[in-house]
Amino acid sequence: MRILAVGAHPDDLEILCSGTLACYAAQGHQVIMAHACRGDKGHGEIPHPQVGVVRDLEAKAAAQVIGAEAMSLGFLDGEIYADEEAMIRFVDMIRVAQPDLIITHHPDDYHGDHNAVTKLVLDASFLATVPYYVTTQPAHPVAPPIYFMDTLAGIDFSPTEYVDISDTLELKKQAMVQHTSQITWLKDHHATDILDFIETIARFRGLQCGARYAEGFQSVRAWGRIPAKRLLP
Repeated sequence: MRILAVGAHPDDLEILCSGTLACYAAQGHQVIMAHACRGDKGHGEIPHPQVGVVRDLEAKAAAQVIGAEAMSLGFLDGEIYADEEAMIRFVDMIRVAQPDLIITHHPDDYHGDHNAVTKLVLDASFLATVPYYVTTQPAHPVAPPIYFMDTLAGIDFSPTEYVDISDTLELKKQAMVQHTSQITWLKDHHATDILDFIETIARFRGLQCGARYAEGFQSVRAWGRIPAKRLLP
């Protein structure tokens, strides 16, 4: 299968679903990790024009750790909206990636950029199948099933499916280690040790499903999006 995971910022996928993405990659599936925004405002010391460049390089290194491909849509942090320009870019992303399955943010996460990405993914994944919605890329033949990944700290999120990431937790943490700028930023700005955060949430989700470590997901329950078999690893 071809798996497209879409996060708002360069480290969102690493925090929220990279254990599962590593499982897919280990099984031989093609994994694309796309971040919509450059992460250009996610620091207080690196000069502003350089932050986005640094974070894009970190995302590429993180994707390499788990055997995935990195993709950036280039929006600026705090400046992504579900408008026509953004829709075209998301439709083209999906048409290029040709996914059999999409993973993205839950629509009620803590950050406006996350919520905008959710709206764009849901709408663009349908429009990408419509031949008369003309962009630079040909239409994708199917509207793929979509799974929402966990919210930050699991707040107001009740998984309907789990993935055992006991064998890939260390890869998940190593992928996050590539985001050196964010490990520092999250400690300074959010008083959060993100590596401890990742392991704690994975252990909590594991307790819910009988695994040592796990990630939780919700499937989008809509006509044409419900698979007849399990697609998560």
